Amino acid sequence: MRTSWRRALASITITAALAAAGVPAAHAAAQKASIKVTADGTQPVFSYQDAIREYVNVQSSVDSDGDGKKDLIRVDIIRPKESDEGLKVPVIMDESPYYDNLGRGNESERKTYDTDGDPAKFPLYYDNYFVPRGYAVLEVDMDGTTKSDGCPTSGGASDVLGGKAVVDWLNGRAKAFDADGRQIRATWTNGRTAMIGKSYDGTLANAVAATGVQGLETIVPISAISSWYDYSRMNGTLLARGEEDGLADTVDTDPPAKCAAVQQQLAAGQDDATGDYNAFWAERDYRDGTVADVRRVHAAVFAVQGLNDLNVKPSQFSTWWSALAQQGVPRKVWLSQYGHVDPFDYRRDAWVDTLHQWFDHWLWRIPNDIMRQPRADVETGPDQWATQQDWPAPGATPVTLRPQADGSLGLHTDSGTGTYTDTLVAEDTAVAAPETTAPGRLAYTTPPLAHDLRISGTPEVSLSVRLDKPTANLGALLVDYGTGTRINYLGAGEGVRTLGTEDCHGESTTVDDACYRQVVTDTVTSDVNVVARGYTDAQNRLSLSRPAPLTPGKAYSVKWDTLPQDYTFKAGHRLALVLIGTDSDVQSDRATGATVSVDLAGSGITLPAAPPARSAAAGTLFAPQRDWQGPTRVDLPRPHRSFR
Repeated sequence: MRTSWRRALASITITAALAAAGVPAAHAAAQKASIKVTADGTQPVFSYQDAIREYVNVQSSVDSDGDGKKDLIRVDIIRPKESDEGLKVPVIMDESPYYDNLGRGNESERKTYDTDGDPAKFPLYYDNYFVPRGYAVLEVDMDGTTKSDGCPTSGGASDVLGGKAVVDWLNGRAKAFDADGRQIRATWTNGRTAMIGKSYDGTLANAVAATGVQGLETIVPISAISSWYDYSRMNGTLLARGEEDGLADTVDTDPPAKCAAVQQQLAAGQDDATGDYNAFWAERDYRDGTVADVRRVHAAVFAVQGLNDLNVKPSQFSTWWSALAQQGVPRKVWLSQYGHVDPFDYRRDAWVDTLHQWFDHWLWRIPNDIMRQPRADVETGPDQWATQQDWPAPGATPVTLRPQADGSLGLHTDSGTGTYTDTLVAEDTAVAAPETTAPGRLAYTTPPLAHDLRISGTPEVSLSVRLDKPTANLGALLVDYGTGTRINYLGAGEGVRTLGTEDCHGESTTVDDACYRQVVTDTVTSDVNVVARGYTDAQNRLSLSRPAPLTPGKAYSVKWDTLPQDYTFKAGHRLALVLIGTDSDVQSDRATGATVSVDLAGSGITLPAAPPARSAAAGTLFAPQRDWQGPTRVDLPRPHRSFR
């Protein structure tokens, strides 16, 4: 319970509300419009039915389609009618390329319009819930999509600068026009803006924040990209081919000829032939790029990520999160065990309540306790959540497990060599019968755990290898062997199942209701789970942009990270390090056919063991070894990779 601040807020009325909006208290009495704040935050005192629904076209700073005119970005707006009567409201903005193609949310909602061309239906619940509470909601068609001019560039400069222009317009620094070409000013807002969204939408929020634009107070990126290179590549290996031009084509519903030249540039720039980092990817790098850079971020960040998301992988979050921490950015995070799933679809009531507190704090500047709460909410098992002061778990310590000549995985260094071939291998094949030999993998398995072992952070793989070719794809799977009921993140719903019943969050009209189908967690009971994955092209061991081929027969040390994870291996379960070449379930790369010889003495995997980790340091991590046979038949569905 938030008792202290609830008492302080219990009697907030118009004066405090208008002061939060930047209106001097002396003038408060002259204002009729006001928000209402109670212990539960802003209250739904504004009519959703009577809200103003309109659109403007904001002028971007770029001409992405080369027609000689700066692109106009379509902005659909819904705001309390009182914002025309003196109430200055903050903005919640969802910029998306999907409003007329793939749709938004679990039910793939699309925008609709009335006979005058004004917006009628706003996808998702943000408008239904927040407009009655004194917010404007803007749904922005990304450059080159839906009703905006231009061509989409899959995270490129025009994608980013179009959204930035909207924030600039809300703060008096850019131009916008109505349908008749008359210039329109955003006189109804206090300029304080939030950007929110899942997947591409959240990616745009990251990108615009990393331009450093003033007026963007906070972002809520959900399963969002922070570097497009890492979306299509991993350490020089290809996770997808033809993705940048393919995605642009998917979201562009104009005649193909309009943006054909731009898509050709995308196809060439992504350089599928090498998988290397180049200027094309630097333009789409929001951590340390040419258009956006995390060092410019000043907006508070509430990040959400599925740790088993194999579409927008959790490394997109973890590297961004670490960089934000280095910059001292105010931040909060929810980490789930689902795949590419919005928190509205796995923890709905808690999510809406927390998001409400977040926006009240950062946009209305209401003194609630959201920033005094624990920074991280982490899902530790199906529908089981814990809070902690940060992520990774404070006090996590490195524990290195090393392959042994007898096929075990332990705490001590052993001598010997293991050999496998870089071939295409599916994960269910790679993890089956780990105690046996197979040409496309090496598997090393621990004795049963004496106690639960939780990892929190990013495992690191280190191999000492010799190749018979100038390079090879090197892959590592961290595997949990032991029967357990886990979230079915490889299933069709990536861990959730949609019901036929609905619940409602907000107010409705006949064309835009606030009710959505309920969702429950989908679990699976199995004997094996791939906990973390990581891949590298050996010739990119020193640089992602300048490959250094290996001399066949010479020993090299190659290090790379797996995807981050927060996971508990249960007592009695076994961990395994499975070394492979090219993962046919996750990668779109070609296997090299190289023979990989691994020097066991120079190889291992280092795990970020969350407290208590003393048992590992004391050598009591494992129970006595006993005879064991791993599952001989494993059926793992191929991971999903859907754009939305």
